[in-house]
Amino acid sequence: MAGRKAVEVYLDLLSQPCRALQIFLRCTEIPHKVNLVALRKGENRSSDFTKLNPMQKVPVMVDNGFVLTESDAILKYLATKYNAPDHWYPRQPEKRAKVDEYTAWHHTNTRAHAAKVFILEVLLPRMTGQPTEPTRVQNALVDLKGTLDKLEDMFLKRQPFLCGDDISLADLLAICEIMQPLGGGRDILQDRPKLLRWKSRVQSALKDSFDEAHTVLYRLRDKSKAKL
Repeated sequence: MAGRKAVEVYLDLLSQPCRALQIFLRCTEIPHKVNLVALRKGENRSSDFTKLNPMQKVPVMVDNGFVLTESDAILKYLATKYNAPDHWYPRQPEKRAKVDEYTAWHHTNTRAHAAKVFILEVLLPRMTGQPTEPTRVQNALVDLKGTLDKLEDMFLKRQPFLCGDDISLADLLAICEIMQPLGGGRDILQDRPKLLRWKSRVQSALKDSFDEAHTVLYRLRDKSKAKL
């Protein structure tokens, strides 16, 4: 669009929703500029960033002065505003509702449970200098198992992707969360062939943008393995 600035996004690629947003922007070729915000350095608490997002969280999107601060809203806004290929966020009401159904469930299930394993195995030990607590990790893995069961049985069923025959925002958000425990060396899909096949289809659809977005996580995984 003539006269429009590129969409600006503020990301930390150790953040799952930030990775999803970067992958989406790359796949759709929406003109954009990435501003990296290092959460580990407290850059999200700077006065400039706090003015942009008082919640001091990433991702943040600025589109010609319009600011959004929640990943789900950002992705759906961009898909709609920039006429992304329909499979990402379908215009047909029933198909769109299935994506909305998953993303509404996602925040308190896939995101919450996969992130908790990562927090217990990676973040808390680094922040406190204390070892992981096996009982807490085991309880978190039990919760995560229930979520993965539902991903298979309620959403994926016998279709190629979570909401149908093609990749959507639902798959993108889900895969970025499911990858997160890998930062501690834990592959949560290793005994789940159905979800592994789904993951392979998602990676194939996302092409190089998938590995590019996960470079930081891969480095963290390699450091975890080196300590074993």
